[in-house]
Amino acid sequence: MNKMGKKIVLPGGAGLVGQNLVVRLKEKGYTNIVVLDKHRINLEILKQMQPDIHVEYADLAEEGRWQEHFTDADVVVMLQAQIGGNNYQEFVRNNIDTTKLILNAIKINKVPRLVHISSSVVESHANDFYTNTKKEQETIVLNSNIPCPILRPTLMFGWFDRKHLGWLSRFMKKVPVFPIPGHGRYMRQPLYVGDFCNIIMSCIENNSLNGIYNISGHEQIDYIDIIREIKRVTDVKTLIVKIPYFLFYTLLWIWGIFDKNPPFTTQQLAALIAKDEFEVIDWPGIFSVPYTIFSDAINETYTHPVYSNVTLEF
Repeated sequence: MNKMGKKIVLPGGAGLVGQNLVVRLKEKGYTNIVVLDKHRINLEILKQMQPDIHVEYADLAEEGRWQEHFTDADVVVMLQAQIGGNNYQEFVRNNIDTTKLILNAIKINKVPRLVHISSSVVESHANDFYTNTKKEQETIVLNSNIPCPILRPTLMFGWFDRKHLGWLSRFMKKVPVFPIPGHGRYMRQPLYVGDFCNIIMSCIENNSLNGIYNISGHEQIDYIDIIREIKRVTDVKTLIVKIPYFLFYTLLWIWGIFDKNPPFTTQQLAALIAKDEFEVIDWPGIFSVPYTIFSDAINETYTHPVYSNVTLEF
C-alpha cells in the first residue's frame, strides 16, 4: 500500500506531538490521517492549518462514534494524555479509561499496527498523578498482548508547545522578572519533538520495530541553562532571578487554588528536582533518525515563520 492510502488514526492528535506529527506525515506524503481529540480550540487550530485531513471531536474516555474510525485503520498512534492539573480523576479518565477503550477498538477492528506513546516518567522517582497513571497505562498496553513499539520520551519541546518550554517562553515575554526555583541546576534531557515525530514515523513504516524504547534527549542541560537559551533565541529582556525553593513552591500552591488547570503545579515542581537521569540509547541508529542538537532545535522552534507563532490552548 502506498503512503497516500495508508489510514493513520491519531487519538489525542491535537496536542504537541500530534500537531507536529501531522505536519511531518504530510511532508512525507501521507494523506489519510484521522485526528480524534476533545480539545475543541486545538482541534480548530489543527483544522485551520491542515484543512485536508479528517479532524473530529471525540471524548475518548466514553464509547462513541469515534470508534468507527478504527475500521480499516492501518496504524493507530496512541497520543492521548493528561499531563498537568490537580484533579486525579482527570488523569485516570484521560490516561487509563481512554487507553482501555482504544485498545478494545484496535482488537475488534484487527488494526495491524499500534504505536504507543508512553513517557520517561514510568522510570522516574517522582510520585505524582501523571507518573502513576502513565505507569498504569503502559502496563495495560503490555497486558493487552498487542505487539507494538512503546516509546518513552523525556520532556519534549518544539512547535505548538502549549506547556513546558512553550509556556515558559510566553511567560518570559510577559514579565520583567523570571523566577527560578532554588539554584536552578536541575538536570534535564529535553527531546526535540521533531526528532520524536521522525521516530514515530519510522515505527509506522517498519513493523519490525517492537518493544520498549527509552527516547531521551542526547544532551544533559540544566533547567536554568534551558531558560537562558530560550531568552537568547526569543531576545526578551526579562531578568532571570533565583528565588528560594519553598517560596516558589508556595507561589505555585496559591496559583493552583485559583486556577483549575495551572500550567505548572507543585507536583511538577517536585518532579523537576527528582534528580532523574534517563537511559540514552542509540535511537538515531535504531530508527535511522538524525539527532538535532539542542541549540539548533531551539532556533527551529522559535524562528519558524508560521509554526513558531501558533499557540495551542491548555
